[in-house]
Amino acid sequence: MSHMSHWQPRGTVYGTLLNFRREWDLWSPRMTQEPHKAAPQAPVLYVKTANTFSPAGQNLLLQDGVSEVDIGATLGLVIGEAGQVAGAVLLNDWSVPHTSYYRPPVKFRCRDGFLALPEQITPGRVQDWAALQLTVHCNGEPVQTVDLRELVRDMPTLLADVGEFMTLQAGDVLMVGTDSLADGARPRARAGDRVDISAPGFAPVSVQVGGAA
Repeated sequence: MSHMSHWQPRGTVYGTLLNFRREWDLWSPRMTQEPHKAAPQAPVLYVKTANTFSPAGQNLLLQDGVSEVDIGATLGLVIGEAGQVAGAVLLNDWSVPHTSYYRPPVKFRCRDGFLALPEQITPGRVQDWAALQLTVHCNGEPVQTVDLRELVRDMPTLLADVGEFMTLQAGDVLMVGTDSLADGARPRARAGDRVDISAPGFAPVSVQVGGAA
């Protein structure tokens, strides 16, 4: 199968911040501080631009002095006609390690190739994936399990709350968020590492990380 036949988003890809309980709890003591002064009341979203889309089978090339990247295992809800969810995909939402998960600068999340895609969509309904667990391996060793039962906003709630202030179009993708480890960081990868994300019933996402020549 050629890369041209692999699935790619047809619309805008949105990420969701602070949507896992562990990270929410870690950040809660600072949510009343400047500049926000309160916990966010609506979902906090960001956009993964089209230059980040990396088709299945494509390597991630680290450039511009970046020596390691955060692994962002997540589920993306693919929007179909009439705003309904048509299916879902596993994604690796790479980012350059950083400390702010309120409004991370574009340069940390929107570098070329920073959204690793699977070969195909898995059709289904959000209730089918309520207890889904994503497994992350780095060089064959398990480094994280992402449990969607730990979402702050479960998928129906997230979709409804986003719909309060914006309309998702057919072809858009809404990522449900990425979980942190116990210390608040994400698992990380360096040049030479191979990262695999899998979940029952889904096309996996596998990426070889390479450094600049």
